[in-house]
Amino acid sequence: MSNDAVQAAAQDPEGLGARLRALCHAQGFAHVRFCSAEGAPGIDAYDAFLAAGHHGEMSWMARSRDARADPRRVFAKAESAVVLAMNHLHLRPPDPGGLTGKVAAYAWGRDYHNLIGKRIKKIERWLREEGRPCFGGVDSRPFIERAWAERAGLGYAARNCFTIRPGEGSGFFLAVILISGPLPYDPPLKHGLARFCGSCTRCHRACPTDAFVGDGQLDARRCISTLTIENEGPIPEALRAPMGRWVFGCDDCQDVCPHNHRPPSGAEEDFAPVHAWLDLSWLLLADDDVLEAHFEGSPLRRPGALGLKRNAAVVLGNLGDQTARPALHAGLRHRSALVQEHCAWALRALDQRRDAELSPAARRLLSPCR
Repeated sequence: MSNDAVQAAAQDPEGLGARLRALCHAQGFAHVRFCSAEGAPGIDAYDAFLAAGHHGEMSWMARSRDARADPRRVFAKAESAVVLAMNHLHLRPPDPGGLTGKVAAYAWGRDYHNLIGKRIKKIERWLREEGRPCFGGVDSRPFIERAWAERAGLGYAARNCFTIRPGEGSGFFLAVILISGPLPYDPPLKHGLARFCGSCTRCHRACPTDAFVGDGQLDARRCISTLTIENEGPIPEALRAPMGRWVFGCDDCQDVCPHNHRPPSGAEEDFAPVHAWLDLSWLLLADDDVLEAHFEGSPLRRPGALGLKRNAAVVLGNLGDQTARPALHAGLRHRSALVQEHCAWALRALDQRRDAELSPAARRLLSPCR
């Protein structure tokens, strides 16, 4: 692009904004909003989250704090922000029953980092051709995405810590691109939480582990999503039974939200449900490298084979189905002490379920054999 064209684009933010919105929509982003990049939204709440230790073992959240607090630390020319949302939510397939576990909806299809990341690169290339240096990413950059989304009016930061578009829900991924120069900024939603959540507390009441500590405040150390995905160690025993059937992530606080009464239209097909339910026995019995290869290109690779086997053992214990015993006994022979311990816990849970279902007479007959 010539210097004259670059100068003309800088003097016509409205025209550039219109062309940029059209490009982003063509790349599959359902919502495109612009806001100022002056200062970092959400940093006070982020600091309180860190100070309370609610990030747990996710040390990268503390390491990236300073970059999140000042956009110009990561991109010196930041003047405006482009905030994007891509719908991912499809209808959950019917429950297959048996020894199966539930997967959070965002992980049903293709890994969003790869898909959205590639599309952002195309938008960045176009921006640079228009004379606008930029810096963007999805979930891997030091951005507090939901705070940027709230500033840009894409949605509001809700009581369950998700970004919600009123009447449309929270079934979308967020991405942010910082760019040089001005854009036609969009207004934020006024009084978002108070207006659109109101007195509703369904999300907090639905949380099986009581992970919410306030409006828009979460103790990640108790969140099933953190425990089953980011956590590399054992799941605290007190939080295993509340996991229920969640083998990867959790959607309980979203499923009960009135704004999520139906999936948004136009959800990206690459996020269609391929892995909505997982065969738990297979997870435990499959070789680790087979699991890693099977989930190539899926968010389900995040906890690794050991994490998936650990999670599967907990859910099998929660199901209380005695036919899970062969898989759990196989897990006792796994090379990992982490997998072994969780399988042993699950077998004890099955013993307790079996004993509870026995009649008093049957328990008396069995007691001498122990």
